[in-house]
Parts: sequence; C-alpha cells; structure tokens
Amino acid sequence: MAADPNDPLYQLLLDEKIKEFNQARSEGKTVDLRGAHLRGRDLRVMNADGLDMRDAYLRGADLRGVDFRNTLMEGASICEAKISGCFFPRELAPEEIRLSLEKGTRLRYRIVKKMVRPE
Repeated sequence: MAADPNDPLYQLLLDEKIKEFNQARSEGKTVDLRGAHLRGRDLRVMNADGLDMRDAYLRGADLRGVDFRNTLMEGASICEAKISGCFFPRELAPEEIRLSLEKGTRLRYRIVKKMVRPE
C-alpha cells in the first residue's frame, strides 16, 4: 500500500502546513506515508511519532528538528535533506544515514541486539 495523495493529512504535508498536521496528530489522527513523495518540502518539527514512512522520498526536504525515533523509515531516501537536530531510529546506523544523505541510497535497517546484563 502506498501513501494516498487524497488523504487530508498527506495534503497538509504537501502544502507544508506543519502546524495543522501536528494539531491533527495530537487529536489522534494518523496517515500512512509509505512511498510518500515529499521532495523539497519544509517539514520542520513535524510530529512523525509512530508514522510509517517506509520507502518515502524526502530528497532535499527540510527535516530539521524532526524526531524519527519511533518512525518506520526503512527504504526511505533523504538525499540532500536538511537533518540538523533530527533523531533517527536506532536501527539506522550512522553510515546508512550518511550514505542516504550524500548518495541518495535507500535507508537499510540493521539488527539491534539488546544488551543483557550479567546476573
């Protein structure tokens, strides 16, 4: 399933109405952003908590201050995006983020092993 361009929340992002988008999210609304095309959009401080943004195309987007820690981003591309102040999912290695930012590769998740404390 791909992002529905007719979804009202997706339209808010396309129109760069982040305040309205975040308000709708705070009211419990959500949107499927798998495969979304958000190239060059200003998405600063967007509430991305719990969103599915797998395979999203974010080339040149302004993502400054977005917290992606609880966002599915596998397969997304962030080539030439502005990412200052972003948090990314811990499953994304810094090298993956750099490669996507500089070369346009799709983000690939790594397996994160949980640390077990000895008893």
